Amino acid sequence: MILRDRLEKALVKGHASDLDHLLYNERDHIDDLKVLRDAAVLIAVTDRPDPGVIFVQRPQHMRNHPGQVAFPGGKIDPGDRDAIDAALREAHEEVALDRSHVDIIGMTDSFQSGSGYNIQPVLSVIPPDLPFIADPGEVESWFEAPLDFLLDPKNRTIHEGTWNGRKRHYYEIYWQEYRIWGITAGILNNLGKRLGWEP
Repeated sequence: MILRDRLEKALVKGHASDLDHLLYNERDHIDDLKVLRDAAVLIAVTDRPDPGVIFVQRPQHMRNHPGQVAFPGGKIDPGDRDAIDAALREAHEEVALDRSHVDIIGMTDSFQSGSGYNIQPVLSVIPPDLPFIADPGEVESWFEAPLDFLLDPKNRTIHEGTWNGRKRHYYEIYWQEYRIWGITAGILNNLGKRLGWEP
Protein backbone atom coordinates (compact mmCIF):
# COMPACT_ATOMS: atom_id res chain seq x y z
CA MET A 1 0.00 0.00 0.00
CA ILE A 2 1.40 3.41 -0.94
CA LEU A 3 2.08 5.88 1.86
CA ARG A 4 -0.75 8.24 0.99
CA ASP A 5 -3.34 5.47 1.00
CA ARG A 6 -1.98 4.01 4.24
CA LEU A 7 -2.17 7.38 6.00
CA GLU A 8 -5.62 8.20 4.66
CA LYS A 9 -7.02 4.78 5.62
CA ALA A 10 -5.53 5.02 9.12
CA LEU A 11 -6.79 8.60 9.62
CA VAL A 12 -10.35 7.77 8.57
CA LYS A 13 -10.40 4.66 10.74
CA GLY A 14 -8.91 6.52 13.69
CA HIS A 15 -11.44 9.34 13.56
CA ALA A 16 -14.27 6.82 13.40
CA SER A 17 -13.14 5.48 16.78
CA ASP A 18 -13.89 6.98 20.18
CA LEU A 19 -10.38 7.92 21.27
CA ASP A 20 -10.99 11.35 22.79
CA HIS A 21 -10.25 10.08 26.29
CA LEU A 22 -6.77 9.04 25.17
CA LEU A 23 -5.80 12.37 23.63
CA TYR A 24 -3.60 15.03 25.21
CA ASN A 25 -4.70 18.66 25.34
CA GLU A 26 -4.27 21.79 27.43
CA ARG A 27 -7.89 22.94 27.40
CA ASP A 28 -8.27 22.21 31.11
CA HIS A 29 -5.74 24.97 31.78
CA ILE A 30 -7.63 27.56 29.73
CA ASP A 31 -10.19 29.76 31.48
CA ASP A 32 -12.11 30.85 28.36
CA LEU A 33 -11.84 28.76 25.18
CA LYS A 34 -13.69 31.45 23.19
CA VAL A 35 -10.69 33.81 23.34
CA LEU A 36 -8.31 31.36 21.65
CA ARG A 37 -6.78 32.50 18.36
CA ASP A 38 -7.06 30.11 15.42
CA ALA A 39 -3.87 28.66 14.00
CA ALA A 40 -2.86 25.80 11.69
CA VAL A 41 0.22 23.61 11.28
CA LEU A 42 1.31 21.35 8.44
CA ILE A 43 2.38 17.81 9.28
CA ALA A 44 4.36 17.16 6.10
CA VAL A 45 5.31 13.48 5.72
CA THR A 46 7.98 12.69 3.16
CA ASP A 47 7.09 9.97 0.67
CA ARG A 48 10.10 7.68 0.97
CA PRO A 49 10.59 4.03 2.11
CA ASP A 50 11.29 5.31 5.64
CA PRO A 51 8.93 8.32 5.77
CA GLY A 52 9.93 11.38 7.76
CA VAL A 53 8.25 14.50 9.10
CA ILE A 54 9.48 18.04 8.44
CA PHE A 55 10.10 20.31 11.44
CA VAL A 56 11.40 23.84 11.87
CA GLN A 57 13.39 25.25 14.75
CA ARG A 58 12.45 28.77 15.77
CA PRO A 59 15.17 31.43 16.12
CA GLN A 60 16.27 32.38 19.62
CA HIS A 61 15.29 36.01 19.03
CA MET A 62 11.58 35.25 18.56
CA ARG A 63 9.22 36.62 21.23
CA ASN A 64 7.05 33.50 21.27
CA HIS A 65 8.55 30.00 21.64
CA PRO A 66 12.20 30.99 20.97
CA GLY A 67 14.40 28.08 19.95
CA GLN A 68 11.55 25.57 20.01
CA VAL A 69 10.94 22.85 17.45
CA ALA A 70 7.59 23.08 15.66
CA PHE A 71 5.68 22.05 12.59
CA PRO A 72 5.58 24.72 9.88
CA GLY A 73 2.55 26.85 10.61
CA GLY A 74 1.09 29.85 12.39
CA LYS A 75 -1.97 32.02 12.89
CA ILE A 76 -4.87 31.82 10.45
CA ASP A 77 -5.07 35.20 8.73
CA PRO A 78 -8.27 36.88 7.49
CA GLY A 79 -7.18 36.26 3.90
CA ASP A 80 -6.84 32.51 4.38
CA ARG A 81 -9.72 30.41 3.06
CA ASP A 82 -9.44 27.87 5.86
CA ALA A 83 -6.96 26.05 8.10
CA ILE A 84 -5.51 24.11 5.17
CA ASP A 85 -4.88 27.31 3.22
CA ALA A 86 -3.22 28.86 6.27
CA ALA A 87 -0.97 25.84 6.86
CA LEU A 88 0.12 25.83 3.20
CA ARG A 89 0.77 29.58 3.23
CA GLU A 90 2.82 29.40 6.41
CA ALA A 91 4.87 26.44 5.14
CA HIS A 92 5.67 28.37 1.98
CA GLU A 93 6.65 31.47 3.94
CA GLU A 94 8.80 29.56 6.43
CA VAL A 95 10.64 26.99 4.30
CA ALA A 96 9.60 27.77 0.69
CA LEU A 97 7.46 24.63 0.42
CA ASP A 98 5.41 25.13 -2.73
CA ARG A 99 1.80 24.11 -2.20
CA SER A 100 1.83 22.28 -5.53
CA HIS A 101 4.07 19.67 -3.88
CA VAL A 102 1.67 19.06 -0.99
CA ASP A 103 -0.88 16.25 -1.13
CA ILE A 104 -3.39 16.92 1.65
CA ILE A 105 -4.61 13.83 3.52
CA GLY A 106 -6.91 15.64 5.92
CA MET A 107 -7.21 17.39 9.25
CA THR A 108 -6.75 15.67 12.57
CA ASP A 109 -7.53 16.57 16.19
CA SER A 110 -7.27 20.27 17.00
CA PHE A 111 -5.08 21.22 19.95
CA GLN A 112 -6.03 23.95 22.40
CA SER A 113 -2.85 25.38 23.88
CA GLY A 114 -2.30 27.18 27.15
CA SER A 115 -0.43 29.82 25.16
CA GLY A 116 -3.74 30.95 23.66
CA TYR A 117 -4.20 29.12 20.37
CA ASN A 118 -6.67 26.69 18.85
CA ILE A 119 -4.31 24.79 16.56
CA GLN A 120 -5.55 22.74 13.61
CA PRO A 121 -3.01 20.15 12.39
CA VAL A 122 -3.18 19.28 8.69
CA LEU A 123 -1.74 15.91 7.65
CA SER A 124 -0.09 15.75 4.22
CA VAL A 125 2.42 13.91 2.06
CA ILE A 126 5.22 15.61 0.15
CA PRO A 127 7.97 14.34 -2.18
CA PRO A 128 11.30 13.54 -0.52
CA ASP A 129 14.39 15.76 -0.67
CA LEU A 130 12.74 19.04 -1.61
CA PRO A 131 15.10 22.06 -1.60
CA PHE A 132 13.74 23.88 1.46
CA ILE A 133 14.93 27.42 2.16
CA ALA A 134 14.45 28.66 5.71
CA ASP A 135 13.19 32.21 6.22
CA PRO A 136 15.70 33.56 8.77
CA GLY A 137 13.08 35.83 10.32
CA GLU A 138 10.97 32.84 11.37
CA VAL A 139 13.13 29.73 11.08
CA GLU A 140 16.66 29.07 12.32
CA SER A 141 16.84 25.65 10.66
CA TRP A 142 14.73 22.74 9.50
CA PHE A 143 15.15 18.99 9.79
CA GLU A 144 13.42 15.71 9.04
CA ALA A 145 12.81 12.99 11.66
CA PRO A 146 11.50 9.45 10.98
CA LEU A 147 7.73 9.06 11.25
CA ASP A 148 8.02 5.61 12.84
CA PHE A 149 10.31 6.97 15.56
CA LEU A 150 8.06 9.95 16.28
CA LEU A 151 4.87 7.91 16.59
CA ASP A 152 6.38 5.08 18.64
CA PRO A 153 5.17 5.65 22.23
CA LYS A 154 8.43 4.21 23.56
CA ASN A 155 10.18 7.34 22.32
CA ARG A 156 7.89 9.77 24.17
CA THR A 157 8.31 10.66 27.81
CA ILE A 158 5.87 12.62 29.95
CA HIS A 159 6.98 15.33 32.36
CA GLU A 160 5.45 17.78 34.81
CA GLY A 161 6.14 21.50 34.91
CA THR A 162 4.65 24.77 36.13
CA TRP A 163 3.47 27.40 33.68
CA ASN A 164 1.58 30.57 34.67
CA GLY A 165 1.35 29.22 38.17
CA ARG A 166 -0.32 25.96 37.15
CA LYS A 167 1.11 22.48 37.11
CA ARG A 168 0.75 20.66 33.84
CA HIS A 169 2.04 17.61 32.06
CA TYR A 170 3.76 17.66 28.71
CA TYR A 171 5.34 15.19 26.30
CA GLU A 172 8.94 15.21 25.14
CA ILE A 173 10.72 13.43 22.27
CA TYR A 174 14.43 13.60 21.53
CA TRP A 175 15.61 13.03 17.99
CA GLN A 176 19.38 13.40 17.60
CA GLU A 177 20.16 16.83 19.08
CA TYR A 178 16.60 18.10 18.76
CA ARG A 179 14.15 18.35 21.64
CA ILE A 180 10.54 18.08 20.44
CA TRP A 181 8.20 18.90 23.29
CA GLY A 182 5.07 20.71 24.41
CA ILE A 183 2.44 21.40 21.76
CA THR A 184 4.35 19.68 18.94
CA ALA A 185 4.97 16.50 20.92
CA GLY A 186 1.35 16.58 22.12
CA ILE A 187 0.09 16.72 18.55
CA LEU A 188 2.37 13.80 17.63
CA ASN A 189 1.06 11.83 20.59
CA ASN A 190 -2.52 12.38 19.46
CA LEU A 191 -1.71 11.63 15.83
CA GLY A 192 -0.06 8.35 16.79
CA LYS A 193 -3.14 7.29 18.74
CA ARG A 194 -5.50 8.27 15.90
CA LEU A 195 -3.46 6.49 13.24
CA GLY A 196 -2.78 3.41 15.36
CA TRP A 197 0.59 3.54 13.64
CA GLU A 198 2.74 0.41 13.86
CA PRO A 199 6.48 1.08 13.35
